[in-house]
Amino acid sequence: MGINHSFYRDTWVEVDLDCIKENISRLKKRLKPETKLIAVVKANGYGHGALKIAETALCSGADYLAVAFMDEAIYLRENGIATPILVLGASRYSDVKKAVQYNVALTVFQLEWLRNAQPFLEGSSIKIHLKLDTGMGRIGVRSKKEILEIEEFLNENKNILLEGIFTHFATADELESEYLEKQINRFKELLAFFSTSPAMIHCSNSAASLLYPDLQFNAVRMGISMYGLTPSVEIESSLPYPLKEAFSLHTKVVQVKQLEKGDKVSYGATYEAAEEEWVGTLPIGYADGWLRKLTGQEVLVNGKRAPIIGRVCMDQCMIKLPGYIEPGAKVTLIGRQNSEVISVNDIAAKLETINYEVTCTISNRVPRIYRKGGMCIEVVNPLIQ
Repeated sequence: MGINHSFYRDTWVEVDLDCIKENISRLKKRLKPETKLIAVVKANGYGHGALKIAETALCSGADYLAVAFMDEAIYLRENGIATPILVLGASRYSDVKKAVQYNVALTVFQLEWLRNAQPFLEGSSIKIHLKLDTGMGRIGVRSKKEILEIEEFLNENKNILLEGIFTHFATADELESEYLEKQINRFKELLAFFSTSPAMIHCSNSAASLLYPDLQFNAVRMGISMYGLTPSVEIESSLPYPLKEAFSLHTKVVQVKQLEKGDKVSYGATYEAAEEEWVGTLPIGYADGWLRKLTGQEVLVNGKRAPIIGRVCMDQCMIKLPGYIEPGAKVTLIGRQNSEVISVNDIAAKLETINYEVTCTISNRVPRIYRKGGMCIEVVNPLIQ
């Protein structure tokens, strides 16, 4: 593909929106007709781009959006998203009027927050979802006493509407289900303490929605699986259908040179040529999220694998080529070339982490190209917009 005029470096991410659509469509087929699908687009859509993913998710059947912080919700609102949005994380009680202004639902996790927030509402109404901590150990209500006190407060303050109740599972992406079952039972116990049920009850994340269809209640949250990434490698073979990975990362060779035996490469001179070797320089480095620990990781050039040699620099890295190639050749760091594939999970394994972290780490210095029907439909480059 040719370099688009809206960015000026030979490194880019491609996001296949057709994959996003298909992943959502497949999950929707497993849900009851009345079950709402909450598309999680926090962390800039797990690195894919929150706005385009939100638009695609809504066009593909999602009913609701979820983000981590109010700033993310406001960004979506100011870019034309009118669908209901839930902030999953903690918000400052002094900012509730801003949530009202942008029509954003907030997560509440303790009575004190409600008491402190009420004066700042100045009579305005707001929707909340109450988070129950059933064993994750982050934010959330843990006891019958807290639930009864919160219900009493809400009955006395009708401008705060309890729209939803939810929890989050710590081990839904593991084959061993003992702890998950404890959390499920605790969630049901806590739900029983409420005198009335809200419009939405949700506990299933991607892993639970795929593996435990009976846990739908009346809403599920679709996060990592929407992007075509497995919630964990451990459960990959247990998934009801294959996920379609939407994210790929590419660059181009900017210089090719021949090293002599004994020549060294990059900071610290840690790599030494054992013989005459062809080396290519790539314009991507750890400031882009292509981390130093990826030294030795293979990339794809002309459909063949080539290892990264020497230390990854801030803005560049070097690869050992199978032979001379013309500068300008496309290099795929994540994705497919011919019959060869490097997945996000492959990079996660090299980094000894999870696939979530890989896509979230690729920084906004790297433009995102969105593809649909095999065509480029939009380029997003925050650095020059």
